[in-house]
Order: sequence, then C-alpha cells, then structure tokens
Amino acid sequence: MIPQFAPAKLKMNAEFLKIAAAIALPQVGGLLTALLALPELMGWYQRLNFPPIAPPNWVFPPVWTVLNTALGYASYLVWSAGGGFVGTGRLPLALYGTQLVLNWAWTPVFFKLHRLRWSFLISLVHTAVVYATGYAFFNVNKMAGYLIFPYFAWCTFATLLNFEIYRRNPQEAAAREGTSE
Repeated sequence: MIPQFAPAKLKMNAEFLKIAAAIALPQVGGLLTALLALPELMGWYQRLNFPPIAPPNWVFPPVWTVLNTALGYASYLVWSAGGGFVGTGRLPLALYGTQLVLNWAWTPVFFKLHRLRWSFLISLVHTAVVYATGYAFFNVNKMAGYLIFPYFAWCTFATLLNFEIYRRNPQEAAAREGTSE
C-alpha cells in the first residue's frame, strides 16, 4: 500500500534536485576555474604589486562559495517563476548563462595567460552583464533580483581590484601584451 503523501514527497524531492542542480552549476564551474588558478597562486601571482584594498587569498573561496550558492538559487527561482527557458525566464537565464561564461573565462585569462588588461576588460563586461542579469531576474522574481545584489557588489569590487593590479604592474602588462597599452 502506497501512502497518500507519496506524490507530494516525490514532487518535493524533484524540486530539491532542481535547486541542487541550479546551485551546483556555478559551484562546479567556480571550483574548476579555481583549480586552474592554484598553481599560479604561489608563483606569478605573489610577485604582483597589490593595492591596499586587496583581501588576503583565504577570503576568496568562502566568498565565492556563498555568492555562487545565492546565484544558483536565484537562477532556480527565475527558472521556476519564469517558465524555464521558454517563458519570461528566457532572457534573464540567457544573461545568467552569459555572465557565468564571462566569469569562468576570467580565471584562465588572468592566472594562466597573465593578461592583466584583458582580464580587466572581461571583468568589466562581466560586471555589466551581472547588473543586467540582476535587473532581469528582479522583473521575474524579486527575491532572485535581491540575491544577485551581493554578487554584483563583489564583482564591482573585483573589477576595481583587477584594474588596480593592472595599473600597478605595468611591467607585467607590457611583457605579456606588448607596449601598445
């Protein structure tokens, strides 16, 4: 005999899996890009000139973990409230995917290629797309829009930090990108 609550429990489990998948996407992408950066953290990165606003390296993993969790959950809220990829969630989710790709592209450009100017430009465009994503999310689900705000603030800070690293390391920029700065 199947209990009466079984369909409700199955639906709850299915929703939990959707939420978990939405959160896992930015987390896994973040983890993979962080693994790319690890070899450079003790070498090239440590030799750069940093501005006073640069946080210690141990700050980045917990901040990104919290932000990626909020980001993933916000995407679930928009997907759920906006009818997935065919309803009003289509544009916000396309912006979300775009900002994920830009976010993931930044790490190899900065840490592997050591392209300070290009990483700054990627960060600048990324932050603009995050803003657009937050605005679009808010129009579908207000909570999703609010969840993007701390991410936008952090990305704005990261863009400023990237610019300052670029500005304070002209020899590195010139060596990697030529003198046509």
